[in-house]
Amino acid sequence: MKPITLFLISLLFVACHDSPKLSKEKNLPKTPKFGIVIHGGAGVIKKENMTDSLQKAYEEKLQEAIDVGHKILSEGGTALEAVQKTINVMENSPLFNSGKGAVLNAEGIAELDASIMDGKTKNAGAISGVQHIKNPINLAYKVMKESEHVMLSAKGAEEFAMLHDLEFVENSYFMTKRRKRALEASKAREKGISSSEFFLSNEKYGTVGCAALDQDGNLAAGTSTGGMTNKKYGRIGDSPIIGAGTYANNKTCAISATGHGEYFIRNVVAHDISAMMEYQGISLEQAAKRVIQKKLTDLGGTGGIVGIDKNGKVIMEFNTPGMFRATKNVKGETEIKMYKD
Repeated sequence: MKPITLFLISLLFVACHDSPKLSKEKNLPKTPKFGIVIHGGAGVIKKENMTDSLQKAYEEKLQEAIDVGHKILSEGGTALEAVQKTINVMENSPLFNSGKGAVLNAEGIAELDASIMDGKTKNAGAISGVQHIKNPINLAYKVMKESEHVMLSAKGAEEFAMLHDLEFVENSYFMTKRRKRALEASKAREKGISSSEFFLSNEKYGTVGCAALDQDGNLAAGTSTGGMTNKKYGRIGDSPIIGAGTYANNKTCAISATGHGEYFIRNVVAHDISAMMEYQGISLEQAAKRVIQKKLTDLGGTGGIVGIDKNGKVIMEFNTPGMFRATKNVKGETEIKMYKD
């Protein structure tokens, strides 16, 4: 037999024996890739201001919220659903400045803002200044899904909510003794009367938010807040403004922000982080640090963001003494923190 014939036979033999292995490798199930990260507000959050029981309450609620979203993602649910349901947990808790427990405006009324964004379609929904919607993030979601608009406000937003069976509550539902004391402290300061520094130091913070990546590779982000204590004239912060307090883009990342909203609006913080990643080719971590620790800080702004990129990499960046935050990855590993260190 000629050498070339033997060579061809050997090649055929190898191919026949290797092809099943290659076929099996091609058919191996892909490891799912997903993750979720949340915040419950940034501000003067220090160990010395926190009792053991209050710290435990925050830890348990952050754990509950992150578990809800992670379960949805692990079962193949969408990032949008995970973001919405996770935020609902925090909106229903008096611990945070969102929904139940929202801060009060100058008239002693809770005015709520929220937004949500789909990284796949870049569709978004937002609402501001509502006073009777139990879960503002749900209304923002309805605006995104059921209307041709991005943002609705105040009375008009609530009229839209009535058409879509959103749950309404009396404004008193949102009020807590803690938020009433914060309003009293802020009003006292306006009159030059000294008051509790603990309440004053956190009057701009406490927003809740979530960013998630689902198994289909889609990103989403959402943010919900009561805004700023003692706010006047229908003031609106960054939380309901797409690109400032919330942004999601499947090409880059999903971001939710918390802090002094005026500075986040002026810096277009959430979009800026995504844009740096897209146009400069830098990582989420690099972009977030530049925006929060340099650009925002240089302008005088305080607060932070949570974010997740298209590969599941998470960031929790802030320039305040603390930020309520938690994350849970594809392996089920959970991280819950409050203070800077």
